[in-house]
Amino acid sequence: MSDRLPGFSTLAVHAGAQPDPTTGARATPIYQTTSFVFNDADHAASLFGLQAFGNIYTRIGNPTNAVLEERVAALEGGTAALAVASGHAAQVVVLQQLLQPGDEFIAARKLYGGSINQFTHAFKSFGWNVVWADPDDIASFERAVTPRTKAIFIESIANPAGSITDIEAISTVARKAGVPLIVDNTLASPYLIRPIDHGADIVVHSLTKFLGGHGNSIGGIIVDAGTFDWSTGGKYPMLSEPRPEYHGIRLQETFGNFAFAIACRVLGLRDLGPALSPFNAFMILTGIETLPLRMQKHCDNAKAVAEFLAGHPAVAAVNYAGLASDKYHQLARKYAPKGAGAVFTFSLKGGYDAGVSLVSKLQLFSHLANVGDTRSLVIHPASTTHSQLDDAAKVKSGAGPDVVRLSIGIEDKEDLIADLEQALGT
Repeated sequence: MSDRLPGFSTLAVHAGAQPDPTTGARATPIYQTTSFVFNDADHAASLFGLQAFGNIYTRIGNPTNAVLEERVAALEGGTAALAVASGHAAQVVVLQQLLQPGDEFIAARKLYGGSINQFTHAFKSFGWNVVWADPDDIASFERAVTPRTKAIFIESIANPAGSITDIEAISTVARKAGVPLIVDNTLASPYLIRPIDHGADIVVHSLTKFLGGHGNSIGGIIVDAGTFDWSTGGKYPMLSEPRPEYHGIRLQETFGNFAFAIACRVLGLRDLGPALSPFNAFMILTGIETLPLRMQKHCDNAKAVAEFLAGHPAVAAVNYAGLASDKYHQLARKYAPKGAGAVFTFSLKGGYDAGVSLVSKLQLFSHLANVGDTRSLVIHPASTTHSQLDDAAKVKSGAGPDVVRLSIGIEDKEDLIADLEQALGT
């Protein structure tokens, strides 16, 4: 190509990929192997010493996974990426590079229930402490900052509420505090929102959702924006101090604006081991090729369904930023002008029992714990994904007892509306 920068749809198909040099295969092959042969002893030593790039062992890196990493980094506007086994694994690997026992990170209260559980309970065993802030009150993030704060974590579009987070405002808080902003961009995908353009330093995804898009493969990814100086103030010794396992290399000094992605690979993935299988990488790559087409249909369908629900007598409220009446509509216009996403919630006048009943009556919507599928999905968060939270925490996270979450697929919108109509009754 010329010097022209490829557009999003072109990158979704081509970024990171070339015809296989040996066979000419146009689709990226599945390199289903555990290990890779070294050229000689010197080559092996240089790979293990981080003096050369190449493949050693699929737990650390794999050519199929590398195409996926380069593609998502290109779509997000980052310098490098690392694919891992799940979205939860991505969060563990990211925070392992940033936090020491006793350190804190600030997280928005409106998060996926599994993340709330992971942050509140599982991370305690590492000595990592979460401090909660309200994404609707930017000052609450400022108040939460202490000398032990090492990161701020938010979702671009919050799960399950579908609310839009003011990334730029929270980025300003992170800059002032001298800590990186981590943004989970799973519900938006880079088609709708690119958090790095708004001040994010690290982006994570559950590849299982919209990027893969077909409900057939689990994966996660970490994208390094290359924007944060890890050497400032000695806050991040994993990146700024000599690494004894690599003969004293300082990762920030050696790898510059993709040092964080390298640290996640050679310190996190290497030792914690949440490797993504090459087969799943292949499946997710195939899904990404149609991401722009799918996301626009997802969003168009979601708006139509939300408008229908907003006018139904059994519905108490619809929380969808694509509606002009929604409190997050102006943020959606700013951050996601192509669409407010495909995951949203609504509350029923009949409360908890009505939510459980609706889920059982739907026929086209699949009742399961996932989002971002080509198929439309439904769940009652209070009895499932957020059931581990107390009632007050459920309400704060947008998963009150009367709330139902929808993930709108790419079916015909008329069929989705008809299914909801019969399940809601009159």
